[in-house]
Amino acid sequence: MRKLMVQGVTSGAGKTTLTAALCRHFFMKGMDVVPFKAQNVSLNSFVTDDGGEIAISQAYQAWASGIEPTRNMNPVLIKPKGSGQCQIVLDGRPWKDIGRGGTNQEMIEEIRSHILRSFDDLCLGRDMVVIEGMGSPVEMNLKDRDVSNMWLAKAVRSPVVLVGDIEKGGVFAGIYGTYLLMDEEERDLLKGFVINRFRGDASILGAGIEELESRMEMPCLGVLPYVRFSSPQEDSMDLRQISGGVRGEGDVRQRWIKELDGLLEKWEGTWDLSKVEGLVDRV
Repeated sequence: MRKLMVQGVTSGAGKTTLTAALCRHFFMKGMDVVPFKAQNVSLNSFVTDDGGEIAISQAYQAWASGIEPTRNMNPVLIKPKGSGQCQIVLDGRPWKDIGRGGTNQEMIEEIRSHILRSFDDLCLGRDMVVIEGMGSPVEMNLKDRDVSNMWLAKAVRSPVVLVGDIEKGGVFAGIYGTYLLMDEEERDLLKGFVINRFRGDASILGAGIEELESRMEMPCLGVLPYVRFSSPQEDSMDLRQISGGVRGEGDVRQRWIKELDGLLEKWEGTWDLSKVEGLVDRV
C-alpha cells in the first residue's frame, strides 16, 4: 500500500491542512485514500458512528477523502484538563488521566502497539494512506517517547515530507535544522520539503531553496501561498462541536470541503504534485 507522511518543522506549520489537501487530491484521482494521525492533542473532538472519539481534524481529513471518520484514524487523543492534567482517549474511549510526567516506557509501548494495530486495520485493502505527524519530529527531550513522528515513519516505512511555515520567519533554518537533528535512518525517509504560507513573489526564495536542495539532497515540492479559508480549529473552545449525526444542506463539513477545494485551486501551479505522487513508491 502507498504511504506518505507530512511532518512539520514546528507545531502549526500547516500539517493538518496539507494532509487534508493531499487526501483530497488523491481522492479526486480516484484512489481509495485514508488519513491517519497516531496521536493528537485537541480540545475539539468528533464522535464517530460507532461512538468513538477522535480529533476534529482527522474527521475533516476523512471527509476530504470522501469517507466517514472512524476511530482508528486517530487512535490516541490527548485532551488537556488544566492544572497539568490531561485525559488519554485510546482507540476512541477514555483510558487514563495523567499529570506532568505521567507516562512511563511501559505505557509508551502499550500505546505504540495500539497505534500500529489501528494503522494496520485502517489501511487494510486501501490504495493510499496520508499520515500526519505531531508537533516537531526533533524534540530531543521527547524522542524516546515518540509515537507519532519518525518512530511511526520507521515502523511503517513511510516517505516523509517536511513542511515549514515561512509566515513565522526562519523557515530555511527550521527545515535544515530539523534535517540535521535527525539520524541517518530518519534522513533516509525524508524525500522533500514544502514552504507554506508565503506572501509575494516566490522567485525571491530561489537561491535559498537551491541551497537547501543541495545540502539536503532532496527537492522543494512547492511554495504554497498564504490563503485564508475555513477549517476546523483543534484547540478553539468556542468552535461549535459537531458529531456524526450532523447532516443537511447547512452542514459545516460541506463548507469546509468546499473551501478546501478552493484552496487546492489557489495552490495549483505552486507545488509539484507529480513529484509528490512519485514519492509514495520511493520507500
